[in-house]
Amino acid sequence: MTTLHAGRAAPLLPLTGRRSPAGPVLALLWAGAAAVVALWWADTGSVVGTAGWLTGAGRIAGLLCGYACAVLVGLMARVPLLEVRIGSDRVARWHAMAGRYTICLLAAHVALILAGYAAQDRASLWHETVTVVLDYPEMLKATAATLILFAVGFTSMRAARRRTRYEFWYYVHLLTYAAVFLAFGHQLALGEQFSGRPVATAAWYALYLGVAALVLWYRVLVPVRLNLRHRLRVDSVHKEAPGVYSVVIRGQRLDELGARPGQFFRWRFLGEGMGWTSTPYSLSAPTRPGLLRITVKALGDHSAAVPLLRPGTRVWAEGPYGSLTADRATGHRSLLIAAGVGVTPLRALFETLPGEVVLLYRARTAEDLALGGELEAIARWRGAQVLYALNGPRGERPAITAEALRATFPGLRSHDVYICGPHAFAQDVYEALRAAGVPDRRIHHESFEL
Repeated sequence: MTTLHAGRAAPLLPLTGRRSPAGPVLALLWAGAAAVVALWWADTGSVVGTAGWLTGAGRIAGLLCGYACAVLVGLMARVPLLEVRIGSDRVARWHAMAGRYTICLLAAHVALILAGYAAQDRASLWHETVTVVLDYPEMLKATAATLILFAVGFTSMRAARRRTRYEFWYYVHLLTYAAVFLAFGHQLALGEQFSGRPVATAAWYALYLGVAALVLWYRVLVPVRLNLRHRLRVDSVHKEAPGVYSVVIRGQRLDELGARPGQFFRWRFLGEGMGWTSTPYSLSAPTRPGLLRITVKALGDHSAAVPLLRPGTRVWAEGPYGSLTADRATGHRSLLIAAGVGVTPLRALFETLPGEVVLLYRARTAEDLALGGELEAIARWRGAQVLYALNGPRGERPAITAEALRATFPGLRSHDVYICGPHAFAQDVYEALRAAGVPDRRIHHESFEL
């Protein structure tokens, strides 16, 4: 296997580090959890007997579950501080982790409370379950919320998600809002920590209303304003490589969007049955006067329908999001490493990053090199380099090792390295870079796989 630049053979070459406000935000979230536990502690006297211990543990789990539900929704409110400064991929991982905590806490709350009540009433677990669900205030709604959250958790499991269409997974997850709404009344009606405690009740209302305001503002009102103001439509669709298409989108006052090379939007195309799903695609070129461009590979129902888009189709966009931008650079030398359609945000960065820039593009064959002609033109224009890592004649993949990286890129440790591609590829490259001595703070990567 060889890597090539402008037809000339070169030595072969071929998560993630980033400085951000992540630490303070995480500290704030954990402080909130500690405050919730303190709320239970301040309201609880001595705990006596098995029933008391079970019920007390169930109440702690329930309070933390209620808090985790608010955090879960808040993390996906697409707040710019989180999406841009911390990074959408990291926030998505936090959201996934918060989801796992929420489901575990919910299961613990249900099991412990029912067991504690059954021990207290000296009744069977089944009898106590029926009594609680049917006779306690707000419990029918809380039961519906529980079932919804368990369904969301099940469809989020890796094995289930691999077998689930993205559209189905997406709409099941939207039901999280309904579950949080249905469960809220139960928390106040049966939560002993809120009975006769106006300060605690007001704080709980403030938490939930604050998260609701974030969702309403950033997921509804801001996108509505963006799309009414910029009036986006499909301008044209172009084939770039087998199964890879670019969509040029025209609009008004696009310079006001503030979109940076390396960022992405969430797109809905209001035609061809694609308007029901919002899908993230990166900009594959810097914003031009009146024009945006994305490049998409057919990997699912939404992306496979992109070639069918017709000029004039209305487009609904949300963004820009993401932190894979020039702001991450710490020096004047950059290495961009892309695989497959992951070249799209790096193509935009290749044109605009200041200083010395080299792009390594991993693909199976020369025919799979999307945007290759543009990359060569940019390289000639700015005096940069493009290297291609293609499969060998028998399909053998190029090795990605620390030694190959050091041999191909002298002074690698002083480079900022931007990675974009499938998760496994990015992880392999990251580990090779670290073994080659590249500091973690110089490795920049964004992924949408959870």
